[in-house]
Amino acid sequence: MTELVKYDVAASVATLTFDSPHNRNALSRQLVTEFYAGLDRAEADAEVKVVLVRAAGRTFCSGADLSEASEGGMEEGALGIVELQRRIVAFPKPVVTRLHGAVRAGGIGIIASSDVCISTVDATFALTEVKLGLAPAAISLTVVPRMTSRAAAWAALTGEVFTGAAAEQMGLVTKAVPESELDEAVAQVCQALASGSPQGLRETKALLAEPLLSNIDDNGAELAKLSARLFGSDEARDAMLAFLSRKKG
Repeated sequence: MTELVKYDVAASVATLTFDSPHNRNALSRQLVTEFYAGLDRAEADAEVKVVLVRAAGRTFCSGADLSEASEGGMEEGALGIVELQRRIVAFPKPVVTRLHGAVRAGGIGIIASSDVCISTVDATFALTEVKLGLAPAAISLTVVPRMTSRAAAWAALTGEVFTGAAAEQMGLVTKAVPESELDEAVAQVCQALASGSPQGLRETKALLAEPLLSNIDDNGAELAKLSARLFGSDEARDAMLAFLSRKKG
């Protein structure tokens, strides 16, 4: 089986790289499982102070793997997305996302769960669930608290594409820079974070993460049920199958 999440450590930073080009780094069961394993590995390594999440190719993450979602039984998958966000939010070390290219749907939940997100100005975002008869239920746990209320309403209800520059104004990303400056900006953030003491990083992150964690724990199960119900509806199934047919055509 081809590895979909690469793991590397250098200068106190563990880098997890999504590398699933066949489905544009979609959140398949295999990719999510390997991502968990990478987080577990980084947590257990005393030399690691920071986790950096990045992606190979021109798509950071295309969201849920619709080829799996269309098979049904989505509540377990939705709970997995809820738990993935919780794992990132509760992770005892800072998590940074390096974003270029496109990110959609569930991938935006990963960005919103991370502590710092550095994006290119021309990266593209979209909460496309509304166009498929769905709602961004599971990822709303982290996405909505990060964004301004007006920005969240516009993005979720229209499903329209917006850029990294706009995402910075909305509060979804920390900073948007030209692509030529992305690696330097990410390196500076990781270096600054790695200069902190392990205890200081752990306790400060826990302090900052408490509101998000409470939201996930209080509402995650119900939102996963909502997500599963919508995925199982006739309207959503027809929309997803039509979408997959257009991709193959």
